[in-house]
Amino acid sequence: MKQGKIIVNKVYRKGKIDKRIYGSFVEHMGRVVYSGVYEPENPCADEDGFRTDVLQAVKDAGITSIRYPGGNFVSCYHWEDGIGDKKLRPRRPELAWKAIETNEFGTDEFMKWCKKAGTEPVLAVNLGTRGIEDAVHYLEYCNFQEGTTYSDMRKDNGHAEPYHVKTWCLGNEMDGMWQLGHKDAKDYGKLARETAKAMKVLDPSVELVSCGSSLNTMDTYPEWEAATLEETYEFVDYISLHQYFDGHEKNMIEFLAQADEMNQYIKTVVSVCDYIKAKKRSEKELYISFDEWGVWTHHSEETVKECEGNPWKNAAPISEMIYSFQDSLLFAEMLMTLLKNADRVKIACQSLLANISAMIMTEKGGGLWLQPNYYPFAHMANYGKGEVMDVRINAPVYQKGTKQISFLDSVVVENAEEKELVVFAVNRSENQDMEVCVEIQGYKPVDIIEHKVMISEEPEATNRESHGKIKPQDRKDMEIKGSSVKGIFPKLSWNMVRIRTE
Repeated sequence: MKQGKIIVNKVYRKGKIDKRIYGSFVEHMGRVVYSGVYEPENPCADEDGFRTDVLQAVKDAGITSIRYPGGNFVSCYHWEDGIGDKKLRPRRPELAWKAIETNEFGTDEFMKWCKKAGTEPVLAVNLGTRGIEDAVHYLEYCNFQEGTTYSDMRKDNGHAEPYHVKTWCLGNEMDGMWQLGHKDAKDYGKLARETAKAMKVLDPSVELVSCGSSLNTMDTYPEWEAATLEETYEFVDYISLHQYFDGHEKNMIEFLAQADEMNQYIKTVVSVCDYIKAKKRSEKELYISFDEWGVWTHHSEETVKECEGNPWKNAAPISEMIYSFQDSLLFAEMLMTLLKNADRVKIACQSLLANISAMIMTEKGGGLWLQPNYYPFAHMANYGKGEVMDVRINAPVYQKGTKQISFLDSVVVENAEEKELVVFAVNRSENQDMEVCVEIQGYKPVDIIEHKVMISEEPEATNRESHGKIKPQDRKDMEIKGSSVKGIFPKLSWNMVRIRTE
């Protein structure tokens, strides 16, 4: 049996967790909105057409913030189309996903949905086909009190009080040639700078996110960050990063170790931010909004062909991925990576909320079911509150050329309010359990509150047919021995251990 050690010292801390790190993402793409979060004809729909089963799953998962309305969708979006009398809203060809957008669901519906879900809105403005003036008008509609064209328009639409949206994204993936209105780094940086200046004149309280790299494989990464921040550094508060991983053709540990690649991606961009800070002799710290992340895995080829051959439909079932158990472990490690960088990563959005690369799958006219990745997210969002500890891990490694990959990946959070240390961990070994010792320095462990484990004998197993096939179970094999907690992390497993301390 492999042996692993996690050393936690009360003195050494990585950073405080911003609750927005447990965010998600709603885009007008496929069935994310229509028959995802919004389906008036569904038996579970409330008076606003929102699926109450989805709302409950969002609350249970601990999702804290939602980015909207895109995504690629935003770069051709007229936000005015989605407000006012639904009978008068235009139907438009939506160019990002070759769909028909009915605009039944727009900003006011989204804000009402967020209130019911208990989530904070994060809005994006169109810097693809529109620009500064439109962004200011959108902000005026959402945040200005009254007495102007767009604030009074909001009031006339039945929303007397401003929404006070705090966080705004300045476009989406503008480094990508696929993006309508794509710009090079210099042009985007100038546009983002001038948009930020104007928005902060209207509402100085807003926090703004400029576009960073769409993937760590982009040819322009990390020059894009350096060039855009030359223009925007003093005017924005965050720079965004996006990342999706796939790769079932890799062996298991290399597949899971892509989370380590994500960690390096973050550290590289932090270094670029700090270089620009030094170059500008600035005292301002720039943070990261990792506002699209997830696993990109297999989806129905038949559905892909059907959608590509028959475009211009409303809410076609595109990119509906079914996650395997091993996908859920990589997903868990990606969220752990964000937590490991909690000193600089303050906002993150799992992509997407429903049906597309999602934790929650809905049946049109029917119920919902949960993918395996739902559970690690819910564990971390509900119990990973407080401060991330700066731990040391000693475990067996896998040698890949000159690179060493640990078989044990873990992050530890102190929830001082609840007097808990919470250990989140993945045993990456396909064939060996691991005896793990959590050495706790500066705390006295007094009780094991629970040890949740998610395992499967079939790495490619999913919850598609048998909806409860893969889910966490309780284990009782963790023990307190002096100042340590010891026990078994099964082979290829997700683990959460909650330890009461004094």
